[in-house]
Amino acid sequence: MIKAGIIGASGYTGGELLRLLVNHPNVKLELATSRSLAGKPVTSTHKHLEGFLNLKYENPDPENIRERCDVVFLAVPHGSAMNYVPELLDGDTKVIDLSADYRLETSEFEKIYGLKHTDPRDAVYGLVELHPEASEESFVANPGCFPTGAILAAAPLAAAELLDIAVFDSKTGISGAGISPTETSHYPNLAENIIPYKLTSHRHRAEIIQELTALDGRLRNISFTPHVIPSIRGILTTAHLFTKEPLSTDDLKTIYEGFYRDRPFIRFPSGVPSLTAVRGSNFCDISFEADKENNRVVVLSAIDNLVKGASGQAIQNMNLMFGLDEICGLWMPAAAP
Repeated sequence: MIKAGIIGASGYTGGELLRLLVNHPNVKLELATSRSLAGKPVTSTHKHLEGFLNLKYENPDPENIRERCDVVFLAVPHGSAMNYVPELLDGDTKVIDLSADYRLETSEFEKIYGLKHTDPRDAVYGLVELHPEASEESFVANPGCFPTGAILAAAPLAAAELLDIAVFDSKTGISGAGISPTETSHYPNLAENIIPYKLTSHRHRAEIIQELTALDGRLRNISFTPHVIPSIRGILTTAHLFTKEPLSTDDLKTIYEGFYRDRPFIRFPSGVPSLTAVRGSNFCDISFEADKENNRVVVLSAIDNLVKGASGQAIQNMNLMFGLDEICGLWMPAAAP
């Protein structure tokens, strides 16, 4: 059994890691950390795990964590993971970081997040559909939720060097903002409303640029605008992809199905993807339609931001890193409706 620990287990992504790992056939949950809740039962904050988990929150030092765990998930705020990683990697423990600390090149991270990086090092960007080489690594940087949906929507066209301009419009549930209440998440402000934010400067745009330009270095015109919607989970991304030549919907079917062949968590449903159809699952549902008159392709992707956009994808990476089938512990239908 793989002994797993979660640093920062009291938040939404920590709770989702616990929910998914508690039934993983190859994992034993060894510890869940929280500085402020040390000594309290994990179920005091994650009540949905009552009867499934007897852990109490702890606050051990990194050496103790490393000695007890085969894999550690870092579900901590941006800027905190870099304080743990050097000590956790000083041995055989594998580490999966769900923060942004190692997703970008150091200079890019410092510019975008306004933080001095204290532990510059390379990490595989853990979007498994593009980076199966995570299977050879002991340290993986888990992607952001918005970039996961956007990159998966556009990657096949970028890889075929057919993409000229990409414009991403994403709608996310409020759980993406984290467990602490904000003015935006206050019910009267969000209910029956849609709130756009960071219209041209959202920091996740850097990840989208990094991964799509790695597929086609000539692609530079990439725009991204997020919106919060009155939903708890899910991200629906509408990608307006302007191509270098006219494409038909049949062309798109060939390109996308070929690119994602043998990728079990990519599905192509008939009609428009639904957040309901991916809620609680690790699937990314994709559909597309060609606008030949304008050399435009409209691609829709739907993910659960807490699963494929965070914790599920982290477990998908863990499976590869330990030589397991990537679907292990994750092959389940969505919680519809």
